[in-house]
Amino acid sequence: MLTIGDRLPSFKLQSVVSIQAGQEFAEITDHSHQGKWKLLFAWPMDFTFVCPTEIAAFGKRTQDFEERDCQVLGMSSDTEYVHLAWRKQHPDLAELPFPMLADTKRELSTALGILHKEAGVPLRATFLVDPDNIIRWVCVNDLKVGRSVDEALRVLDALQTDELCPCNWKAGQKTLEVG
Repeated sequence: MLTIGDRLPSFKLQSVVSIQAGQEFAEITDHSHQGKWKLLFAWPMDFTFVCPTEIAAFGKRTQDFEERDCQVLGMSSDTEYVHLAWRKQHPDLAELPFPMLADTKRELSTALGILHKEAGVPLRATFLVDPDNIIRWVCVNDLKVGRSVDEALRVLDALQTDELCPCNWKAGQKTLEVG
């Protein structure tokens, strides 16, 4: 699995960006959001149970990421057509404010090293990537356990201070001073 200091792999994927007819799809690449932080999170598959809770939670907090100059990108190995069908069917996903990437060939998941060894689906992996496309934080959960959007925001805040941040540090608190 790629880790801290590794470069986000090059990718070009179709994504769902809307449920409005004629505006559903867009191509997203590793260069689509130049100069911005990126939060890339993967989920195992569409039309499941834990996944929509996470996706909806990131959707509700997208503005918080945007205020930190961070683009949220969600991804699974389902096709863009399956993403679109799920968004149309699931009320919590209909108005998502971020792209749902379709890693149908599992190329990005493979390059990131996040495919589950038995199930062959992406793990619940979350990557914070800096404006230079360098991975600065990785968190991976078991397939059965959802992730914390609050923790992703906390770590993003800490990384953006470019200071030493103690355990459980939160935005607005003092950073560490080395003497």
